[in-house]
Amino acid sequence: MATIITVRDLTRTYQMGEIEVRALRGVSFEIDRGEFVAIMGPSGSGKTTLMNLLGCLDTPTAGEYALDGLAVERLDKDELARTRNRKIGFVFQQFNLLPRGSALANVELPLIYGGERHTSLRRDRATQALGAVGLADRMEHRPRELSGGQQQRVAIARALVTQPALLLADEPTGNLDSHSSAEIMALFSQLNAQGITIILVTHEQDVARTARRVLTMRDGLLASDTTVIQ
Repeated sequence: MATIITVRDLTRTYQMGEIEVRALRGVSFEIDRGEFVAIMGPSGSGKTTLMNLLGCLDTPTAGEYALDGLAVERLDKDELARTRNRKIGFVFQQFNLLPRGSALANVELPLIYGGERHTSLRRDRATQALGAVGLADRMEHRPRELSGGQQQRVAIARALVTQPALLLADEPTGNLDSHSSAEIMALFSQLNAQGITIILVTHEQDVARTARRVLTMRDGLLASDTTVIQ
């Protein structure tokens, strides 16, 4: 199976006044295309810093990060932005939907930002993405007309519409009740079964168990890398 992520001795240091904070202290791992990986760890463990680096939202102080064959640590800000738009789909705890736009309009947004000018193509791809998350019959509904779980499904469709190499989810069930959380995690499993690579950042054990592999961070280091027995 092809490797999609390679991380070698990744470090990230922040300067806070006179204090140097070593958020990551040399992390190494690989993730293959089609894997479903959860990243766990307590507050201050480095998992959020690692997510920001994997999502091309930040660059490492030292070390190497290759995403889909691209050496991320060498990219400037504009190249990082292009990489985020083309290769990564983001799902966050907050749904971040435009309240006045329909589900379809919200899902089309990344295509508009990406420069896709053909309205029919944008609509077709957004329709397909909404169908993939089970919302084919809710496309014209606005966020306030949808449940929390349905709003997160719209956010997932929006992340999928650009056909990214990687789906990166940060605490995606944090604002949902237990029933909706279970439905969203079942959707992630379904998408992964279709071959989509997923990295999930969470502090919840039951959410992490849905993944096939769990990376546990502690004190800026990778404390464990375990395979989940389904």
